[in-house]
Amino acid sequence: MKVPVLRHGNILLTSFQDDMTDRDGLQLQSDLLEMIQEVGAAGVLMDVTGLDAVDSYQAKMISDTASMAALLGSEVVLSGVQPKVAMALVELGDVMAGVRTVLNAQQGFELLQVQAVDADDTDDEADETANDDDEPAQVMLDQASRGGEADSLT
Repeated sequence: MKVPVLRHGNILLTSFQDDMTDRDGLQLQSDLLEMIQEVGAAGVLMDVTGLDAVDSYQAKMISDTASMAALLGSEVVLSGVQPKVAMALVELGDVMAGVRTVLNAQQGFELLQVQAVDADDTDDEADETANDDDEPAQVMLDQASRGGEADSLT
């Protein structure tokens, strides 16, 4: 069974299902990581609503996939964690640092959209600041090249 990885803008969505085999999990992991790199995904929503419980292998697969996605630069949100799944993830000893959790996929998608907008705003502000900083530096260079002294910018 091939598990789909859906794309909406720069956000990817996938889900872990009860009837997934180990091979399906590895294929999902591989497909997801390739898509993150291919599309430059800013966010990944991993939905585990379909899992009532997990064994240690499945828990490690979820945790490893989230960690790998984060290493590739994507914000990772885990949605739909059931109580037994939470217990298995904690028993594994990996509380998935840096991974946000939400109750359902809709909340996760909304969170990733807000983060993407905030990141765009931060990038725009950084670009504006960088451009503003370039101007005084250029004035200082121009004055220095003419033998004049540059004013202190502090």
